[in-house]
Amino acid sequence: MSDKMNVAELFGQNVFNDKIMRERLPKKVYKELHKTIDDGKELDPMTAEVVAGVMKDWAVEMGATHYTHWFQPLTGFTAEKHDAFITAPDKEGSVLLEFSGKELIKGEPDASSFPSGGLRATFEARGYTAWDCTSPAFVREDEAGAILCIPTAFCSYTGDALDQKTPLLRSMEAVQKQSLRLIRLFGNTTSRKVTPSVGVEQEYFIVDRKKYLKRKDLIFTGRTLFGAMPPKGQELDDHYFGVIRPKIAAFMRDVNRELWKLGVSSKTQHNEVAPAQHEVAPIYVQCNVAADHNQIIMETLKRVAEEHGLQCLLHEKPFAGVNGSGKHNNWSLTTDDGINLLEPGKTPHENFQFLLIIMCILRAVDRHADLLRESAADVGNDHRLGANEAPPAIISVFLGEQLQDVMTQLISTGTATHSLKGERLHTGVKTLPDFTKDATDRNRTSPFAFTGNKFEFRMVGSRDSVAECNVVINTIVAEAFSEVCDVLEKAEDFELAVHDLIKELAVKHQRIVFNGNGYSEEWVAEAERRGLPNIKSMVEAIPALVTDRAVELFGKFGVFTRAELESRVEIQYEGYAKAINIEARSMIDIASKHIIPAVMRFARNVAGTANEIKQAGADATVPMNLLRETTQLLSETKMALAKLEEMTDTAAAMPAGKEQAEYYHRKVCAAMEELRAPVDRLEMLVDKEEWPMPSYGDLLFEV
Repeated sequence: MSDKMNVAELFGQNVFNDKIMRERLPKKVYKELHKTIDDGKELDPMTAEVVAGVMKDWAVEMGATHYTHWFQPLTGFTAEKHDAFITAPDKEGSVLLEFSGKELIKGEPDASSFPSGGLRATFEARGYTAWDCTSPAFVREDEAGAILCIPTAFCSYTGDALDQKTPLLRSMEAVQKQSLRLIRLFGNTTSRKVTPSVGVEQEYFIVDRKKYLKRKDLIFTGRTLFGAMPPKGQELDDHYFGVIRPKIAAFMRDVNRELWKLGVSSKTQHNEVAPAQHEVAPIYVQCNVAADHNQIIMETLKRVAEEHGLQCLLHEKPFAGVNGSGKHNNWSLTTDDGINLLEPGKTPHENFQFLLIIMCILRAVDRHADLLRESAADVGNDHRLGANEAPPAIISVFLGEQLQDVMTQLISTGTATHSLKGERLHTGVKTLPDFTKDATDRNRTSPFAFTGNKFEFRMVGSRDSVAECNVVINTIVAEAFSEVCDVLEKAEDFELAVHDLIKELAVKHQRIVFNGNGYSEEWVAEAERRGLPNIKSMVEAIPALVTDRAVELFGKFGVFTRAELESRVEIQYEGYAKAINIEARSMIDIASKHIIPAVMRFARNVAGTANEIKQAGADATVPMNLLRETTQLLSETKMALAKLEEMTDTAAAMPAGKEQAEYYHRKVCAAMEELRAPVDRLEMLVDKEEWPMPSYGDLLFEV
């Protein structure tokens, strides 16, 4: 494969994008389809029929033999069922290639085998996938050949959302409607659409695949359940933004090639903080497309890694003792005519529309901090949040010096008269240019940070869909916009009402603003004093979905019904319990079948060596001390193993639900840590040739 790439020619070549549609669709059909994409007009069946035929012809030219409705059920992964374009053979044994409008807009996967949280019984099998025409179809090329992938939503026979896409699209409609209300009040009569715009930074680890296949814990759970730290970790900060190693660079080159073909604008790549950790980030796109693109990124990382003899690890904490992985969800609101509603302008203190929007977002985050925290809740994320490597579990907003100063003025005097300006940066080196600094610094410890013209939600787990957090952000902001619009639409003096609302919201929600060190113990105490929730685990976060406030919020904007929320609670409790059960069972299996036998072999060898030394009349103190220490740790391992087996059996026998999940969290996780402790100490004693799996050093530094 040539290393030369013409990105302009490569980009989007496998995507049924607007350019392809404009070239191939009849003009009338193209316009009708755009009425659906741009204005939400119901899709006409005849339009769908023509689009399907053109899409099929294009896909076949690209080498596709099958199509699939590509959707995102509540498993944490994407799902697909492949159907060939061929029809039944005629009398002569010939087949035609066909694809109808009905097949384009509707599919019927089995809904009973996906998580439904009680919305569907096992015998109630029918579910539907519905074409999301706002997210372009694409042809994916892999070992299965070329497949036409059609992004879809997934719902049950009764219309309940069984996926991530459906509520995301609902939330986008909600925030668009309320955003238009707001900007109309400020005199904007030209913008027809307001869209949440999202850019997702994706972190991941890359290790050697042969070594990965020798670690059952990585295979079964995605993380190392045992492992002693190597002599060197990330303490020298030499990996972060360091020179990319040749094998990783070759992998990244092919990842970019595949992503660009699929229309994913992969722009940034670099080494992350931990050894073997890296990051990729695309350019901002419409919210639901960004969620789809992030799924494509994760799938592409895994597939291309295998082609290079590597393994991509997307778990939030694959290695203890070094930084874990997350993803940063950068969110803003953009009109169809290119206006970013979060752009402060040169004088933010005079930009009243911007200030009101910022205060609405503060109100949204303060009022629904528990929901925002829950949107990032994940089994793996429990190992990251609050661990001085990711944002704390306490939700707060970083505004930066400039907006904080404006807010302070509003609170103290009721009026903001100036905005801090970026100063000139003087390096002290004449050959280096002086330039204007940004008006504010960045804060990597903040969960929800304003970064110039967007908010960066930094809590999302590396494996998770970004759909869930954007559902929450879109909906809580829609609610805040709705409330201020209700006031402003009745105001006799609009400018005075805007001024009063900005000050009122600033005063009322100033507790959510924190520009300091989110990792400090002082902040934990201060947050408690302010009354901010500190939700430390996934199990503690889940109930936020079904509070009266949450049910009212999501119901008001048609994003979730109570039944859909209750189903997600059940799914998350069950998912948590299953994940911890798999981890515990994996530890039991590995300790019983691999580690204990290996340690016993090592102990026998040490005992034999000690006897030989004694028979030779020499001092056997060293091997005898090593044998005693090994035997003691082996005994601790066996006791901890027995305890973990008992705890796991007890948990597995409990009825699925909150109580079971809490037991896994409190009891089983603690027992897992008790088993890991002596095993990791044994790894430091046992001959490397005897140890049954590659070490952290092997995985993190030998790619």
